[in-house]
Amino acid sequence: MSTTPQSVRTTDYHTAGEPFRIVAQDLPPVPGDTVAERRALALRLGPLDALRRLLVREPRGHSGMYGGFVVPPDDDGAHFGVLFWHKDGYSTACGHGTMALGAWAVDTGRVPASEDGDVPVRVDVPSGRVTATVHRAGGRTTGVTFRNVPTRVLAREVPLALSGGTVRVDLADSGAVYASVPARALGLDTTRASLPALVRAGREIRAALPAHEVYGVILYEDLPDTATGPHQRNVTVFADGQIDRSPCGSGTSARLVLLGDEGRLAPGDVLTHTSVADTVFTGRLLPDGITEVTGATHRTGTHTFVLDPHDDLGPGFLL
Repeated sequence: MSTTPQSVRTTDYHTAGEPFRIVAQDLPPVPGDTVAERRALALRLGPLDALRRLLVREPRGHSGMYGGFVVPPDDDGAHFGVLFWHKDGYSTACGHGTMALGAWAVDTGRVPASEDGDVPVRVDVPSGRVTATVHRAGGRTTGVTFRNVPTRVLAREVPLALSGGTVRVDLADSGAVYASVPARALGLDTTRASLPALVRAGREIRAALPAHEVYGVILYEDLPDTATGPHQRNVTVFADGQIDRSPCGSGTSARLVLLGDEGRLAPGDVLTHTSVADTVFTGRLLPDGITEVTGATHRTGTHTFVLDPHDDLGPGFLL
């Protein structure tokens, strides 16, 4: 066994409070002709998945960590591709991560940008090609708008028998499938005090919908409308009980098409979407299921993480 510590360099951002750890170097080879193929193979790639576990587990990460491996795009129409990862594996879509990647690409000069104005960063993700438009003013990034793949309503008011009674669930595919449920239907609100109960409910709802391969459960609450449209607060529970600290980028896309389907979001209206951490995304519904979500993203650090071969904890642990 080598006595030389393994190391990996990352750049970390947060988008509306949700972390995103970017790895663009020190990666093992990732086979596949497309980003979707690379995701399908990722769990079988020992060195790559070992790197994911190293970065998401304590003491270098935590169970709520999210990140991405930067890989080649599907073709020269995009600037790069990305494999999104979390503690349980690899997701097909990640809006907050796409927004962070847009800011990172401009901040590092990977995509040239002027001091002022907007610059589109095109990214191939497993669900398709998305765009992060980076807004610039005075030489700094002031926000990012994420334009998602087309989003569609899958089903409305699907009855689910849960331990506390029957609820009705709406399903939408925004690159990943999300189930939406009013928190009040479960006797809950979307405050921090309710998080343990919301996580339990999210897990139970997701487990009851295996045929739909639901990635996340959005437990939402209506707040008073703003002058520009609806206002909701949500807690998105994804993968195996992770809580999105942001209002959830691709989850906001799902809420936009559902609100449009209900007639509550007209052309030109803006959804104000608030997270449990009181951070905000704004979203618009465009024709043909296209959605745009805007928020703020900031760099939190650059790191060189090391795995000492003599460390008994190895790649770490999850609590």
